[in-house]
Amino acid sequence: MLRRHLPALALAALIPLASCNRKPVPGIARGEALFVTCGKCHGDNGEGDQRLAAPAIGGLPAWYVEAQLAGFMQAHRGYDPFDTTGIRMKSVAWTLDRDGDIASVAEYVASLNPGRAPATLRADATAGAAAFQTCAACHGANAEGNQDLHAPPLAGRSDWYLLSQLQKFKRGWRGARSDDLWGQTMRAQAMALDDSAMHNVIAYIATLGAEAAAR
Repeated sequence: MLRRHLPALALAALIPLASCNRKPVPGIARGEALFVTCGKCHGDNGEGDQRLAAPAIGGLPAWYVEAQLAGFMQAHRGYDPFDTTGIRMKSVAWTLDRDGDIASVAEYVASLNPGRAPATLRADATAGAAAFQTCAACHGANAEGNQDLHAPPLAGRSDWYLLSQLQKFKRGWRGARSDDLWGQTMRAQAMALDDSAMHNVIAYIATLGAEAAAR
């Protein structure tokens, strides 16, 4: 009797194996599933968590999220031994190892709307406005970003994170590799700013975020 049921039992056993070998379909649904890991630090809506050094990423354009994840995988970011948070993020980026994973996560992140990141820094926004004119050449007059220049939107982003990244560029923790053209460009700009100027520029960018939210 058992012998008669063996083919059916064997087929039933193969069904789960076939499901396991099926490649996940890229897209926003796949991105949402993968984002569960990202959300543990960046928040369910990508609102960020300063305690975990995780910036607000919700609503960032997909092209920029893709570029940064690729940058971590190519060691353009997270390569310096002192950049512990970058190294941690690089490890996470490497888990997106299936075709379409990076694009899927980027699409989902871009769909999120966490609201404007709260201000945590205080400085002279008026002084920062003058210094920002150099930044505006790439990032736009309202810090809206420019894909053609690989410049992300800055308005409404986590101010503490913007400061930390300017400091990393200046220290050579980002943008120091010869094959990272856009990182080198940003590092040259950061090198021209002292600590006070960094705070002032970011304070001015925060006013642009407030204006955008009001509109």
